[in-house]
Amino acid sequence: MGESSWPSEAELNGIRQVVSEMSGRGMEEVRVVVSPYRICPLGAHIDHQGGIVSAMTINRGILLGFVPSGDTQVILRSGQFKGEVRFRIDEVSSTMNNGNDASKKLEESDWGSYARGAIYALQSRGLVQGIIGYICGTEGMDSSGISSSAAVGVAYLLALENANNLMVSAEENIEYDRLIENEFRGLRNGILDQSAILLSSYGSLLCMNCKTKEHKLIHPPKLGKNHKTEWQEAYKILLAFSGLKHALTENSGYNHRVAECQEAAMVLLHASGDGAAEPVLSNVEPEAYQTHKHILEPNLAKRAEHYFSENMRVKKGLKAWASGRFKDFGTLVTESGLSSIQNYECGSRPLIQLREILLRAPGVFGARFSGAGFRGCCVALVDADLAAEAASFVREEYRKLQPDLASQSNQEHAVVICEAGDCARVI
Repeated sequence: MGESSWPSEAELNGIRQVVSEMSGRGMEEVRVVVSPYRICPLGAHIDHQGGIVSAMTINRGILLGFVPSGDTQVILRSGQFKGEVRFRIDEVSSTMNNGNDASKKLEESDWGSYARGAIYALQSRGLVQGIIGYICGTEGMDSSGISSSAAVGVAYLLALENANNLMVSAEENIEYDRLIENEFRGLRNGILDQSAILLSSYGSLLCMNCKTKEHKLIHPPKLGKNHKTEWQEAYKILLAFSGLKHALTENSGYNHRVAECQEAAMVLLHASGDGAAEPVLSNVEPEAYQTHKHILEPNLAKRAEHYFSENMRVKKGLKAWASGRFKDFGTLVTESGLSSIQNYECGSRPLIQLREILLRAPGVFGARFSGAGFRGCCVALVDADLAAEAASFVREEYRKLQPDLASQSNQEHAVVICEAGDCARVI
């Protein structure tokens, strides 16, 4: 494990106290899942097409304190939502077996739906014990665009597995969280988010081939005697929040982009004589794309161009990161953000303005949208010595352009300076 400053002992003890009061157990019996948020500096919007992606976690995220319930009952409280959620494991299984369409609609407004989704995903593992738990995100922080949904799903998976003494690999949990997102929640995303949360290592950049599922960690260079901390002194991560909030499942734009990518793949595969292959862009050879891209309709051509150019940016970025060339890496991040706007055509006006402000901020190496680009935040890599100055600049400039949205956020948390995090774990 790494040296991340999150969570603090005070945060852990606060959660243990709540669960102790809920369950009547001693604080020493309470276990805590640490499930960090993630950023994707390069490889945006291509995981669902089997592309090569990069990601890392940050020292902020979801904490889930829990104890085994002693039976099949699940009892949950949240630091963000009112009320208490109660259900039994077998109720989820029976609901899903009887057809889940109505259940999905009901779950959309229920903050406990990810716990039910985790049980749905793990039903083949024979769960016999529920949990009594308290879940919360980093206090005061908007989690839009940094994969809070995957962090929540992973947290429930790890808690239920721990309570039931199940040994489950990170790779298996990536698939289980995909079931929560794709089947239970109905979102057509890839495996980037959960992979980053489960496979990251402190200070390293995760590289994953979403087609083959192969992954590796790109470590920062050893620059001298203090190589363990020198990279940390070289850069910080800025998260700048737009104030736009809505669930991806409520926005047809995301699923529509995925469908367009698949349509582009189908056209290119048929043109290259490989029409029987699964219609994802990773099955299209780069040479075939160059040969046949002229036959694509304009929108499909843009989606395909983003995919193939983003794959190349990831490959260049991994080399830059491995050699400690953070400015070069940042330039590629900025180019990725521009392709998201021009080729993938995502990002609202506030997000585009926020990205432009970040690029003008002192010390910023590069910036792009974080997440799908339809809400949430932008992420930037910034010179560590100038991070505080950059954060202040972004707060002031964004408030001038979007006063209403800026007023919805606590200004202290509107721009957050973060460091690299570690993988999800139970402590």
